[in-house]
Amino acid sequence: MRLLRWIGLTLLLLIVWSGVVLAGALYGWWREPLTSSEDPRAFLQAIVPLIEAGNKANTALILIDNGTVGVEYFSTSADAVDGDSVFATASFSKWIAAYAVLKLVEQGKLDLDKPVESYLTRWKLPESAFGSQGVTVRRLLSHTAGLTDGLGFGDYRLDEALPTLEEELAVPRGSPTRPPPSIAVGVEPGTEFRYSGGGYLILELLVEEISGEPFETFVTREILQPLDMSRSGYSDLASIENSAKSYDPNGQPAETFRYAAKAATGFATSANDLVKWVTAQLKPAEGRTLTAATLKSMRTAEARTMGADIWGLGNILYAPTREGDVVFGHDGANEPAISATVRINPSSGDAIIVLATGSKVLASQLGAEWVMWQTGVPDVLTVPAAIRAAIPLFLVGALGLCCSSLCSRGRNARVEANDHDVHETTVPSINFCPRRWSLHGLWCFAASRERQRKMERSSGSGAGDGQMVHA
Repeated sequence: MRLLRWIGLTLLLLIVWSGVVLAGALYGWWREPLTSSEDPRAFLQAIVPLIEAGNKANTALILIDNGTVGVEYFSTSADAVDGDSVFATASFSKWIAAYAVLKLVEQGKLDLDKPVESYLTRWKLPESAFGSQGVTVRRLLSHTAGLTDGLGFGDYRLDEALPTLEEELAVPRGSPTRPPPSIAVGVEPGTEFRYSGGGYLILELLVEEISGEPFETFVTREILQPLDMSRSGYSDLASIENSAKSYDPNGQPAETFRYAAKAATGFATSANDLVKWVTAQLKPAEGRTLTAATLKSMRTAEARTMGADIWGLGNILYAPTREGDVVFGHDGANEPAISATVRINPSSGDAIIVLATGSKVLASQLGAEWVMWQTGVPDVLTVPAAIRAAIPLFLVGALGLCCSSLCSRGRNARVEANDHDVHETTVPSINFCPRRWSLHGLWCFAASRERQRKMERSSGSGAGDGQMVHA
């Protein structure tokens, strides 16, 4: 019976320790912001070394401070880039696409909770065991529609003909490091989060079918022109004056590509245009932007993982703010080496804008440091890496617990043997092993209490007070 108690207590402490380590990873107990100053200039000074070490090509960065431009940084590693230089944004494009879909909702032309196929005539989802009735627009926006493509769209050379939207839906070109994908329902819609670029390709078709015009035409008229985002759109970077040239991760010139999936990965923009985009999220203007209520709904949680809110209607929910709101936005990364992020803290009116060529991870790294600086907790994209980094700490602690447990068990066994063989006056059992506020002390305390109960039972069976009796 005592062995079972010992095993149970060991397992309980291991569970508690694993919870402590997991909580530390989730809440950043072992991390500190790069600077304790609230001045954006101090934060910029802290991250410039990260930029210089992490990207040998082009980087454009702007920090918004309380709704206005605080500081700017434009690298000189490769080319002369400025606030009007146009960069590819990869999956950041999905935020623009989600905004376009919500425009149709505000115009009364679209219901978020109807099956998307009720609006489509040019293409249908392949048959599956789960059907397609649960594939709603809301779930497509939040990656909870049950699609399992995991796209990641591949790129096209400038001399390649782009497929039609229907052709890309039927046979999408995925990232070269992944197996050929299929845009189909693979799990029950609404049951789990599965990132799906294919879902946004369907939304691109949805916008075209409802509006009756090409996707980029609708986006330009309804979004870009009202916000005066004149350096933004879906044109090939090679045809745009003052565009950021393409580089590989080693800083070597690389081929410029284009993309067939406009809604999922084809948007290009400048840092100055993204300032206007951020302003539209923080200060909606009637007739020019979505309403404040719609914008709020975009950062309301629709998808969760491990109990944490991670995705809204096209927005990544990076981390809760101290005031009870959430830092939101979107990242992007693609071949050969491009990355982008825009993250907004609606509580403070602060934001970070990063566009880069020559690195697939720099924008997300800088965005993560900014979120930690703003909120004091890691962002949702870094949690898996934080958990992996905490595994050695968990293993060391677990090994220590097991060793302490075995040592305590061995000591208790020796003491019990002595109690059985040596007849001496009983001493208060707490003296066998002093209580200490440590894990080992807790083990000793539990063991000494067990010995005390045993002796009391022996005394109660007829022995005199303070006397050990023969078995």
